[in-house]
Amino acid sequence: MCKGLAALPATCLKSAKDMKHRLGFLLQKSDSCDYSSSQGKKEKISSSQRISQEEVRKWADSLENLIHHDRGLAAFRAFLKSEYSEENIEFWVSCEDYKKTKSPAKLSPKARKIYDEFISVQATKEVNLDSCTREKTSHNMLEPTLSCFDEAQRKIFTLMEKDSYRRFLKSPYYLDLVSPPGAGCGPENCKRSHTHTLDCNSNIISQCA
Repeated sequence: MCKGLAALPATCLKSAKDMKHRLGFLLQKSDSCDYSSSQGKKEKISSSQRISQEEVRKWADSLENLIHHDRGLAAFRAFLKSEYSEENIEFWVSCEDYKKTKSPAKLSPKARKIYDEFISVQATKEVNLDSCTREKTSHNMLEPTLSCFDEAQRKIFTLMEKDSYRRFLKSPYYLDLVSPPGAGCGPENCKRSHTHTLDCNSNIISQCA
């Protein structure tokens, strides 16, 4: 009949304690390995996402420089999303993709999809176009070509260039990227840091990596 641990021989108790110690050590080692592996992956991702300050400064030269760079485009898109106006850059990107269409058979369905999403009166992501450009683009839908959205795309590009692009350059989405590492935390830098944190290892930039 069992009388509890006190009734067990001392050798049995010692063996049980040793086994418990070994299991604890193995579990701790396993957790440590998992953590090290996770950290290694994060460091690998971070290093692959680095971008030079010189490259970032070029984004301030023109909107074209910004949106033709994958990470610049990602940062600008995130900024527009924060202003609830991401439909403009999404339309521009869709037009760029459309112009790369090689199969004539795919032109019409792709053109219709872009038109229905961004230009039609009932578009879910309607962009701000003047009536003349909208009417001309609608007419182009009768026989879609690779250039059928060119004028509309130029209008939206100009709209972003004169408006949201300028605000982007003054926002933390850009300023936090262009500030040199280790520049210190002056009043303005600290203010930006508390307002919005975004660096080259940001998840926002990684969306387009």
